[in-house]
Amino acid sequence: MSEHITVLLNEAVDALVKDPDGLYVDCTFGRGGHSRLVLEKLSEKGRLIGIDKDPRAIQTGKELEAEDSRFSICHGSFADLKNWIALKGEDKPVAGILMDLGVSSPQLDEAERGFSFMKDGPLDMRMNTEAGQTAAQWVASAKEEEIADVFYQFGEERCSRRLAKAIVERRRLEPFERTLDLAQVIKDAHPKWEKNKHPATRAFQGMRIYLNNELGDLQDALQYATDSLDKHGRLVVISFHSLEDRMVKRFIRDKEKGPQLPPDIPVMEADFPKEIKHIGKAVKPSKEEVDVNVRSRSAIMRIAEKPV
Repeated sequence: MSEHITVLLNEAVDALVKDPDGLYVDCTFGRGGHSRLVLEKLSEKGRLIGIDKDPRAIQTGKELEAEDSRFSICHGSFADLKNWIALKGEDKPVAGILMDLGVSSPQLDEAERGFSFMKDGPLDMRMNTEAGQTAAQWVASAKEEEIADVFYQFGEERCSRRLAKAIVERRRLEPFERTLDLAQVIKDAHPKWEKNKHPATRAFQGMRIYLNNELGDLQDALQYATDSLDKHGRLVVISFHSLEDRMVKRFIRDKEKGPQLPPDIPVMEADFPKEIKHIGKAVKPSKEEVDVNVRSRSAIMRIAEKPV
């Protein structure tokens, strides 16, 4: 099994944990790297909730739950953040919420999960392997226009229409069932290869984000996090591609500005207190971290806090 190296481990936990007695939420438990360090910083009164879609992550979470009574694990989406807090939070105010977005190294490296265009495996791509539509099912049934739109909108693939056409033409002859089969068709059809990047990279990213509703879940979770945080509570989000980071950056900016009203309406800024405010500049991995873990190179962390 692939080892998962937690990105921005100390930076994220240092930014998150300001009250050792507080309740914290790790929205993307993964293999528990951030969670274990959070627990090291908590007192006996502190509590931590972990959330993850991946059944294998839940197995690891249950082991940690058995080891430490301050921790509890929830199987599902962080889009249901409010419900998980109500269920597991013991009525404590929320002192901090962490979101480490994207896929983990085990998900990418285990061929049977179907995320990788470099290793042959079943065309799955579901983070929760117990529910939802597989990539194979979607590729078999989606219209050509829909495939192109997903590649373009969620993968930022400029050649999306050409790739979608090649996929539809090929599936008439034989269905797609394996990752390398689909990756090869995309590779053969792609006219513009980016340097040091596999030509199927953006298409696979687009499918993964779409099938797992990653951006929709993120939008919901950001709002629920803002609503749930106690005063001075921290929101820490680590993103790995521009679509995620753009959403997080705009969300924090808009919540910090407050509602934009016409200038002739007689209200004061104080009448609309800020829902959240940014803390410091965006944080990126050090050169030393990137040298050890090349997958951290695209990470960017943003920190926000709930005002009084």
